[in-house]
Amino acid sequence: MLVDDHAFVRAAIVQALEGPDLEVVAQASSAEEALDRALAVRPDVLLVDIDLPGASGLHLLRDLAPRLPETRIVLLTVSTDQRDVTEAMRLGAAGYLTKDMNPDALSRAVRAVLQGDLAMPRRLAAATMRELADAARRRPGEGRTGGGSALTAREEEILRMLADGLTDREIGQALSISTRTVESHVGNILRKLDARNRADAARKYAEGR
Repeated sequence: MLVDDHAFVRAAIVQALEGPDLEVVAQASSAEEALDRALAVRPDVLLVDIDLPGASGLHLLRDLAPRLPETRIVLLTVSTDQRDVTEAMRLGAAGYLTKDMNPDALSRAVRAVLQGDLAMPRRLAAATMRELADAARRRPGEGRTGGGSALTAREEEILRMLADGLTDREIGQALSISTRTVESHVGNILRKLDARNRADAARKYAEGR
């Protein structure tokens, strides 16, 4: 589903995305319109602009993230303001993309987020996770394991790489282990942090929850 107040932009995104394995099931031009429509269609991925008439895309994210836990909400915007990126991640976004990316990159990012990857340029991902981690270190007494068991050293290493935007295959190559082994570690990380996907795990770990 797409939320953008410019019909031309929505049409371009539809053209970039639709294919045998992807379908745009709904569109909206404002946060207010999107709220009811998203709850009705419950899309797998919701692409949202920040700069919307009335309530912003961040307000929509705040309202929808807890009500659509299975939907990956990704901000797709012109803003590269680090405050917007960090706030989006705090509110539960599964990614943050900028509109200057090419159509093929957007298509790949949407498919990746469907697999649980963090949809974000590595530069923004690294800066955001560093900012969240710094904020966590300023809050004493908070652990990094959620309600489950402590992460192993290897799991923490893999989680840091996930936060930097690396795919399972790239992590496996960096650590000289198989992709299947990485997937097994990621599964343990998600379970231990009680996280619904990789982006949620990276955020929880960085925030020190």
